[in-house]
Amino acid sequence: MNTDEGTKRVRSIFVSDIHLGTRDCQSARLLDFLREHEADYLYLVGDIVDFWAMNRGVYWSADQNTVIQKILKRARHGTQVILVPGNHDEILREHIGVSFGEIRICAESIHVGSDGRRYLLVHGDAFDQVTRYHRWIATLGDRGYSVVMCMGRWLSWWRRSLGIAGHWSLSGFVKRRIKTAIHFIAEFEQAAVRHARTGGFDGIICGHIHAAANKEIDNIHYLNCGDWVESCTAVIETLEGQFELIEWPMYPEMFLIR
Repeated sequence: MNTDEGTKRVRSIFVSDIHLGTRDCQSARLLDFLREHEADYLYLVGDIVDFWAMNRGVYWSADQNTVIQKILKRARHGTQVILVPGNHDEILREHIGVSFGEIRICAESIHVGSDGRRYLLVHGDAFDQVTRYHRWIATLGDRGYSVVMCMGRWLSWWRRSLGIAGHWSLSGFVKRRIKTAIHFIAEFEQAAVRHARTGGFDGIICGHIHAAANKEIDNIHYLNCGDWVESCTAVIETLEGQFELIEWPMYPEMFLIR
């Protein structure tokens, strides 16, 4: 069922790791995605605003401002919007239980699918041993990640200037090729699944590691929203109750270095 022409009605939308306040935030693509999807539930699963990066310098575009406005408008018009803070916007954890503009801030949330299955919603930084116990290493790693993303923007510009079509993510390539990163993702997924099983949940929906996924692990439905920096992915629940992983397309103008 569609609302307006070109707009798809779904039951739920789950997005994480938008990283507003940074140059790498793909806010224009996120806006395009939100314009084409209406939902009863909108879950913001952490790292929506990147306060870590903003401590080093703020980049706030008109599109990023429009993202905030659109989310607030959705909340005012009946969409249930729930924000589960992550490590990059952990300052919001000081406001757990408070509502801002009809947006509820929760340490974690529970989503009941249309089939009655119960899903735990958490950002996922609790499953990352580095972030949890070695903050200084995580901060250093975040700076290194920013350097890689900057290099990626220049490579995208270079590919575009040569007429090479398609999007290529340097950070995504590094993560897919380095065995340590692959091992880290597998350990993260196993920790998330164990946590969901211990709590008696049928599934878990998280973010944090920028590695989108939709799969069954040991009879637990594991969903990772991915991010809106590299892959531009989201999880949706259709009106029929099916969970789908959406990768939003890249447009040529997005290769421009800003």
